[in-house]
Amino acid sequence: MIMRILAFTFIAVSGLFLSTPALAQQEPPYWASIDEPEARMRTGPSTEYPTMWIYKREKLPVKILARYNAWRKIEDHEGTQGWMHARLLSASRTALVLASSGEPIAMRALPNAGAKTVWLAEPGVVGSLSFCDKGWCLFDVTGRQGYVSVADVWGDEPLK
Repeated sequence: MIMRILAFTFIAVSGLFLSTPALAQQEPPYWASIDEPEARMRTGPSTEYPTMWIYKREKLPVKILARYNAWRKIEDHEGTQGWMHARLLSASRTALVLASSGEPIAMRALPNAGAKTVWLAEPGVVGSLSFCDKGWCLFDVTGRQGYVSVADVWGDEPLK
């Protein structure tokens, strides 16, 4: 029996940000994820710049495009770009199920299209990524693991 993993949006009302370690000093572009229940994207690299978006989804993957002091220019899965303080981000690799058809994607027992489907993940589900190779990644959603095609998720692609 195959179980579906559903997407849930977590809403937070707290405006407090807890201190977290800054991301490793990699050269952009690289992948990261939002590490707080609420994170503000700003138009520039300072709290003096206006907020353009408030993310209320912890673990959401983002692409780091640039660094300026403790600030990171990020891009989300919709292509929106802005600045976020590094303390709001984690180096943990995550992915977001995008399935363009709106149908759930297969999480497979092995990294190939012919392998047994062990779970189905709905569009909008976020999980951890590991062991990415040859177009497949191990995807973990709260302990439910399976291999997914990188074409079905946002959070892993060849970066320049």
